[in-house]
Amino acid sequence: MVAPTLVKTSTPQTFDQFLKQCPEEGRFEWVHGEIIEMVNTREHKLIAEFILFAFHDEIRRLSLNFDVTTQATIRTEIKTGGFHGRIPDVSVIDRHVWRSDPGDYRALTEPIQLAVEVVSSNWETDYWDKLDEYQRLGIKEYWIVDYLAIGSRDILGEPKQPTVSIYTLNGEGVYDRQAFQGQETLVSPTFAELVLTPEQIFNA
Repeated sequence: MVAPTLVKTSTPQTFDQFLKQCPEEGRFEWVHGEIIEMVNTREHKLIAEFILFAFHDEIRRLSLNFDVTTQATIRTEIKTGGFHGRIPDVSVIDRHVWRSDPGDYRALTEPIQLAVEVVSSNWETDYWDKLDEYQRLGIKEYWIVDYLAIGSRDILGEPKQPTVSIYTLNGEGVYDRQAFQGQETLVSPTFAELVLTPEQIFNA
């Protein structure tokens, strides 16, 4: 696995400068005022693409009012104040919101429907930082796909096994977690008829 790498910038970046100056090739996030390139293994990309296509097929089959993409930048609030610019591995977004201004470079500031993060070597970011940021923003559903079981034992249990954690926002604005392994069928509020198991995802 390859962790995200830091792209040095000559001057401190504001959030708007990040959006304007971000390189066109590649995937980047804006974290603590610096541009971070998201560099992932082929396996990581295959899993993210498998989930994207599964969502896309379900959206088309049921004529749901969503778009699914790997390129959405969302602005998230952090505990200490200020903002981060995040690009989930997979984003499910209200179609009217995503297509309202096709030429707009700005990040989304309203909560998207569903975000997916496929865990890399910097697993703490997905399980702690992004979990907190996505909850603060009000993203209704958040998947953490830990295909290598590298999260902590406090999260995954003992022995650790590859797990898909699905967090859903409850009435108090706090995430509730369900964990799925092996051939268990995932339960998604967004895609209520989706028939998919962790094993299928991990074998993508």
